[in-house]
Amino acid sequence: MKKYNHTTYAILGILTTGCRSGYDIKQLIDRSLNHFWKISYGQIYPTLKTMVEDGLAEVQTSSQKGKPDRNEYFLTSKGVETLKSWLEEPIQQIPGERNEILLKLFFGRFQSKESTVSLLEEYKQQLENRYLTYVSIEQAISKSNEEDKDSFYWLITLDYGKRVTKAAIEWCISTLEQISDQEV
Repeated sequence: MKKYNHTTYAILGILTTGCRSGYDIKQLIDRSLNHFWKISYGQIYPTLKTMVEDGLAEVQTSSQKGKPDRNEYFLTSKGVETLKSWLEEPIQQIPGERNEILLKLFFGRFQSKESTVSLLEEYKQQLENRYLTYVSIEQAISKSNEEDKDSFYWLITLDYGKRVTKAAIEWCISTLEQISDQEV
């Protein structure tokens, strides 16, 4: 079976949620996946085209009064099997992280203690805001998707984000304490 990039597998999965157009796919990504997986419009449409060419999806064009035609994409049985096959594969590598705050701290002796503290406090605030966003998403999923078979999996994915964010907040608090105790 042909191997595809992760964007293809992500879009195959998104098509199982009822999203049908490139616009709908991007909206779902921005509301949900964007917290852990980024895909741009520039990736979506070429990927959809390749999926249709490879028989993973079919496209149906519908007319809309006063608007451009709308392309809607539907998984084929080959697309479903490709997604299932990928889901069964072991993970190839632990995800790496690019974190600007860690990079700046690594070279922290070249900045003032005040700048370091300011960076950490700002980062902590951003993390706290992210955590609150996760809580509100969790509440929305719990309320509106009780019957949705996907909501259980969405919630455990969200739980990962909440736990990682909470750990990062705790790390900020500890690091700020260590820096305040540090002699300059």
